Amino acid sequence: MTTVTPSPVSVSQAAARSPRASGNGAGVEVEAPELAARRAELASFLRSRRERITPAQVGLPPGRRRRTPGLRREEVAQLAVVGVTWYTWLEQARDIQVSGQVADSIARALLLDSAERTHLFALAGVADPRADPQCPALSPAIETMLRQLEPYPAAVINSRFDVLAYNRTYGRLIIDLDRVPLEDRNLLVLSFLYPAWRKGFVDQETVTKTVTKVVAKYRAAMVEHMTDPLWKGLVARLQRESPEFCEVWDRHEVLQPDQPTTKFLTTDLGLMTFDYTRLWLGPRIGPQLVTYTPSDEATRERMITLYERVRGAD
Repeated sequence: MTTVTPSPVSVSQAAARSPRASGNGAGVEVEAPELAARRAELASFLRSRRERITPAQVGLPPGRRRRTPGLRREEVAQLAVVGVTWYTWLEQARDIQVSGQVADSIARALLLDSAERTHLFALAGVADPRADPQCPALSPAIETMLRQLEPYPAAVINSRFDVLAYNRTYGRLIIDLDRVPLEDRNLLVLSFLYPAWRKGFVDQETVTKTVTKVVAKYRAAMVEHMTDPLWKGLVARLQRESPEFCEVWDRHEVLQPDQPTTKFLTTDLGLMTFDYTRLWLGPRIGPQLVTYTPSDEATRERMITLYERVRGAD
């Protein structure tokens, strides 16, 4: 994660002219209604948060008599280390750009809690550089379900292919996921950047088919997230670090989710064949619970052996 100190944000020239958006066929730019609505909501939200904070809460002197409660705009700008004019325009719902680092500074200046912070970044349309890696959708009930499904491997995976949670059998099925950094627990990252993960597939032909399918499914799902910084950031990272990903991505193949059988070649237990099932935990673009059921008796026996090992290690 980049830790560069945020610099003042440049004001979009469009703020002083016509709002930006798609053309209307007459040479005049017309802004999409949802963009204007989101900027207006962001402006109202910032004003409401600013007005609830007293100078004493942020270490500022009370100053002269205030016409309205809370902090002044210039005080928020001072605390967030941004220009007063720029912050004023932000609260006026002007067409200006907000970076993740500056949104972070504003969130801290306004003493936002985790829910408010998430709301701020969603309205600004930028990724949170300090985002909590845990998934808020994972309730204790889902975590209990994962454990109760043992010895069957099971995991919660979102539409971006992040592995949000998993039980012990899944966590040791191919590699030890507990040793993988949180930001790398993603099926695309594992497929292209972790050779040990690729070794878990039966042969090179299976690897090629698998990674091609994952990329095609990601591209199909990304249509719902074309402006999401997290989705775009994952593609950008893989384009930088994996020439193979670039080659597959540039094919523009798309594929909808299916219900296949998959095979894994474990290092010491041999070939394991599973049928897997997806159970959506919310809207279809949200996370899903993926369960693996042995396709044959040999796999069932090897799965039990694996489960006994990981249970004994805890």
